[in-house]
Amino acid sequence: MNSWNLPEKNIVVHVDYNGEWYELRTFKNEYRSLMMLIYDHIFTEGFGECLGMGKCSTCRVEITNKQMELTAYERNEDANLLKGGYAGTNVRLSCQLVIDEKINGLAIKIVT
Repeated sequence: MNSWNLPEKNIVVHVDYNGEWYELRTFKNEYRSLMMLIYDHIFTEGFGECLGMGKCSTCRVEITNKQMELTAYERNEDANLLKGGYAGTNVRLSCQLVIDEKINGLAIKIVT
C-alpha cells in the first residue's frame, strides 16, 4: 500500500497501438474494463465510442500472447465480432474484459 492506502498497481497489460508499445499498470476494480484502462491512458482516436456498452465494436483488441479464459461480461460480444468478421479469432471487445488477476501479463494489439 502507498501513503493513500491505495492497492499496488500489480496488474500489467502490454498494449501495441500503431506499432508503439505501452505498459499499462492498474489494480483490480480501478477500472470497469480493459477498454476504460486503455481509453484513460492512450489517445486512440475512435476507440470505445459507445463507452463500454458492447454495441459499436470500436474497442477491438487482438490477444497476442495468451490463450486463456479471461473474465468477461455477458453481453453481445459474440454477435458484434461475428458481424465484423472476427468470430473464432483472438479478437475480443476490450469493453467486455474485466480487469482482474487473470488479465495480468496480457499482451494485446489494438485492431484499427
